[in-house]
Amino acid sequence: MPFAPGTFGSLVGLIWFVLLIASGNLWGYIVGMMGGIAFSVWLCGAAEKILKQIDPGSIVLDEIVAMPVCFASWVGLFHSHHGHLPTPEYFVSLQIWPWTVGVFLAFRFFDVLKPWPVRQSQSLPGGWGVTVDDLLASVYVNVVSAVILRFAPLTV
Repeated sequence: MPFAPGTFGSLVGLIWFVLLIASGNLWGYIVGMMGGIAFSVWLCGAAEKILKQIDPGSIVLDEIVAMPVCFASWVGLFHSHHGHLPTPEYFVSLQIWPWTVGVFLAFRFFDVLKPWPVRQSQSLPGGWGVTVDDLLASVYVNVVSAVILRFAPLTV
């Protein structure tokens, strides 16, 4: 994408999130997230070598694999209350979709702002530097989500 590649990558990440959630299996969700992260570290590192650039904007796999991580606390809380994963439809339901958009926007905010240690993690070698900064941004999203889910009248 010639503009906002991270945002478009994050939108694709929502599709990856839906695919993982649609499995209906918590372990499938976790293994899918972990496998995606490992693949991102490897592929983004290889892409940096091929392109001879450090974290070029054309690499968006890191945003894609971080998006399901952004929802991890929410999914975990839902699972602990209901004993199963939420369906993809849950996240776009009338009551819930604004919260889903909020998670997406929070990720974009933390990914662009890069608060400590997000920016510093970019100096990690190869695909680690490309991927870990997005994962750390998603940790910030999870902290904010956990606080909101604790105190907000959102039904999980």
